[in-house]
Amino acid sequence: MRRMRFVALVCAAAAVLGACTSLEGASSGTPATPTRVFVANVATDEPRQPIPTPASPANPPPPQEGAKLQAPAAGMYLAANADFGGQEDQVTVQRIAAFTQASGRGIAWAYFSDNWMNGIAFPAAQVAAARAAGTTPFIRMMPRATFDQDRADPVYTLQKIIDGQYDAQLTQWARAAKAAGPLLIEFGTEVNGDWFPWNGKYNGGPGAGPQRFRDAYRHVVDLFRREGAANITWFFHVDASGSPSAAWNAMANYYPGDGYVDWLGISAYGAQSPVEDWVTFSSVFDAGYRELAAVAPTKPIALLEFAVTDGYPGHDKAQWIRDAFATIRSGRYPRLKAASWWNETFQNDDGTTSSLRIDSSQAALDAYRTAIADPWWVTTSAIN
Repeated sequence: MRRMRFVALVCAAAAVLGACTSLEGASSGTPATPTRVFVANVATDEPRQPIPTPASPANPPPPQEGAKLQAPAAGMYLAANADFGGQEDQVTVQRIAAFTQASGRGIAWAYFSDNWMNGIAFPAAQVAAARAAGTTPFIRMMPRATFDQDRADPVYTLQKIIDGQYDAQLTQWARAAKAAGPLLIEFGTEVNGDWFPWNGKYNGGPGAGPQRFRDAYRHVVDLFRREGAANITWFFHVDASGSPSAAWNAMANYYPGDGYVDWLGISAYGAQSPVEDWVTFSSVFDAGYRELAAVAPTKPIALLEFAVTDGYPGHDKAQWIRDAFATIRSGRYPRLKAASWWNETFQNDDGTTSSLRIDSSQAALDAYRTAIADPWWVTTSAIN
């Protein structure tokens, strides 16, 4: 699996926007320039067998009745990271409006990052902007002090979270969240990917690493429950392929348990640069969906991140978009209840440009607009 480093290009807000069977149950300090990892997702060749997950801690705060995201009665939620900049947190009414005007549809949630480079603090401005734009805030809680990839974080570790070293800050975060209305939150995005520092590789290695993630996730949720923050829908988010491809890194080994998770989430990208292998959406998503669906058989699943680059010689982004949306709607994934596009352009270290935006070309924009025009796509979150 190849990984690409990149420098995000911050696009101005005023920029011109110019018969299937179900797969379920089938076999199975901040750097001066932010950098982030995307992965060329290719289905793993070697099946990964999960390590048995231990029981949840004794006597945790019980799950609370509160405002939770419900799966749509029909259709599927449509959402996006609407080009929120290189740090993934520049949420504004204007950015959301630019995306929805270009696409011709609203979004059920705005998906953005809460990085801890400047400390642990509730992203009040971003949440307010999403609400003002008429959508639900979806916060990626990212325990990192730097955008450096493929290494342990120099400040935040899962063990420190488990030990309560950040409880004072997290308590204030939870109290602010409690007062902020319904929220969607994930802790530790794409945990089975070793591009992020919360992967087990950097937190004790095989066996201990996944366990520490489970414990840290549970610690955060337990703390929020003690503060009475019952307005949060909690997501568990993995990558369709993950890295490394090893038994200890299986999705199930990181799963905190049904009592801590409301929804499952997954990322499934096509080629993100002109030097990566061109892969179809289904070739990435199928194996990941099967593995994730087996982790928690009753939970709804959201495709939290997907996209593909433009400008790939000999291949057609518009056709990839059409094929991806046709696959998503094919009936092969009965528990898939949401799809969220990652809308961003960035420059790679090798000088190539990755253009994931829906308006990277008129053909790509037309393909996206046509794919989502059907009112089958739900653009208002049902939270109750």
